Parts: sequence; structure tokens; C-alpha cells
Amino acid sequence: MDQEFHRITFQRKENSFYVILAGRFSRKNFNIFNEEIKKEISSPQAPSVIFDFSEVTYLDSIAALTFFQMQKDLAGRGVNVQLIHLSDEAKGIFSVIHSDALEQRPLKSLADDEGFIQKIGQASLTVARDFADFISFTGALLVAFLQTLKNPKTLRKQDVLFYVQRAGVDGLPIVGLIGALVGLIIAFMSFLQLKMIGANIYVPALVSFALIKELGPIMTAILVAGRSGSAYAAEIGTMMVNEEVDALQTMGFDPVRFLAVPKVLATVIVVPILTIYADFFGVIGGMIIGVTSLDLTVQTYITQSLKTIKLFDVVTSLIKAGVFAALIAAIGCQKGFEVREGAQDVGKFTTSAVVNAIFMIVVADSIFAIMFYYIK
Repeated sequence: MDQEFHRITFQRKENSFYVILAGRFSRKNFNIFNEEIKKEISSPQAPSVIFDFSEVTYLDSIAALTFFQMQKDLAGRGVNVQLIHLSDEAKGIFSVIHSDALEQRPLKSLADDEGFIQKIGQASLTVARDFADFISFTGALLVAFLQTLKNPKTLRKQDVLFYVQRAGVDGLPIVGLIGALVGLIIAFMSFLQLKMIGANIYVPALVSFALIKELGPIMTAILVAGRSGSAYAAEIGTMMVNEEVDALQTMGFDPVRFLAVPKVLATVIVVPILTIYADFFGVIGGMIIGVTSLDLTVQTYITQSLKTIKLFDVVTSLIKAGVFAALIAAIGCQKGFEVREGAQDVGKFTTSAVVNAIFMIVVADSIFAIMFYYIK
């Protein structure tokens, strides 16, 4: 028998119209047998149609779905349909077909009827809704902090130390490496431009100023957002899926105070420290270029760097780092509490936590740049 051989015989017996099937019915010969059968049963002129599967040697899910749809169409016209002599394998295939699922509309229509203006409106509403949710969560977080300050013994100090280690100590290698590489790159690119006018001596000042003023805080914050912000969202999101947060509420614990406050406090503590760490290694990276390519001594490089660095710049850098840390932790926790269903939601809101945190870091940095310019 050929691999895709099939034979269909039509017989009328008393008040029934028999469709006797033989051979293989699969995706490969779907169009052929589908048209052949539909042509004959379009008007069976019998109150009953019987599909006989006694000689069927192979049946795949597409063929089974086709016969199921034929049965459904005929039943809608008042014709009684029977499927007889099904093998155990065929019965198993038909058992996974659910008529209710087939009748449901798709979650998103194939044809996107929304216009460009509508899409912009929907996106704007989504952004506004996310911002409102963040403001609401920030209010709840501030209330939880005030309650903790009122009764410090309720603060879970072990959790704070745990997240200090996770967000801070465990992040030292990658922060140091990235800081050193960024400092090295800035120094090298500055050297290529400044050497044309004989201003190599200003490379240390440029590297230290760029790192301490801008790149150090924002680079560290983005790394922490990717490492710790996503971890916070995934951790709380998993607890939401497992109904552990509901259990905390049932026992009388405030989930924001119990879960979010230690994370936010630990992050605010470690990010400024990580920023100083990144600045230090960035200056070291720039020094490597200064000593090897600019013919500068270590003492000269450090002296030129210290001439540029002012206390105001260091203080504002640490203030920015603290605010960035609070934003990262708050957004991560908020997105975790928004998880409702399964692993898919955990992944969705974890990604959203990182993206939103980076966006808010950039917005906050822009505000600080303008504000500190006028303060200075």
C-alpha cells in the first residue's frame, strides 16, 4: 500500500449513508479526501451518516479534526452522525478535541483593525495606568516605611543583610569590571581626540569628571536594575503565583512592609557604595591608558583627577545613586505584586520591571542634571 494511499466508498443502506474509509488519512492527503467526502455528504438525503473507520491504517490529528468538523456541520443540519469501528489510537486522538475550545474566539483577532491614532491612544493609556499604579504603590511603601520607623523592632534585619549581600557584595565583581572597562574606553577615546591639539594632560580630568558626575551612578544603577530589580520582581511574582502573599495577608502581615521594605532599604544602602566602587575602578581603568599611552606617571594622573573632582560632585553623585536605588527596588517590588497568573506573568512583569526601572533612571538623571546645574 502506498504511503498516502486512501480509499473512500459510499453506500446507502436503509436509512443510513455509509462513508467507508480505508488506508491513511493525514495532512498530506487532507485536501483530497476532504473535498471528496464533502462533495458526497453535502446532501446525503438520509437521516443518518455513518463513518466507518474499520479499514483505516493511519489517522493524524488534522484528519481527526476534519472528521470532527464534518460531524459538527452535519449535526447542525439535523443529520445524525456516527463514527464506528475506531481503533484505540484513533479514539485517543478524538478524545483531545474539545468542541468548546474550537468555538472560542481567538484572544487577539488576526486582522488588526486599530488605526495608528488608536494605537497611540492605547499606549498612552497604558503608560498613564502604569504611572498611576507606581504612584499608588509608592504611597503604600512610604506608609510602610513610616510604620517601620515608628516601630523599628518590626524591621526584618536579617532580610536587609541578605539583600545587601545579594544586591551589593555579589555585584562587586561585575560592577568593578564594567567600571574599569568604561574608564579605559573613555580615556582611550579622549586620548585619540586630545592628542591632536596636544592636550593629553586633560584626559585624567575628563575621565574622572565623566565617571563621578554622570556615568558612575547611571551605569551602576542600570547594572543593579538588571541584577536585583529583576530578581525582586521574579521573587515576589513567584510568591504571588504560589499564593504565599495571600497567606501573609491571612496571617495579618502587610506584604509591602514584610517583603518590599527590606529590599528597598538594602538597595538604597548598597547602590551608593557600588557607585563609589565603580568610580574607583573607572579611574583605575583610565589610569592604565594614561600610564601606558600618554606617558603620564601615576602621581600625575591622580593629581590631575583630584583637581577636577569637587565635593559637590561627589555628594550629588551619591544622592542620585540613592534615588536610583529607591526607584529600582520600588519598581521591581511593584511589578512583582502585579503578577496574577503563572510563569508567563512572572516573565512578563520581570522584563517590565527592568525596562521601567531603566526608563525612570534616565528620566530622574535628566531632572537631576537640570536641577543641580541651577543649584550650583
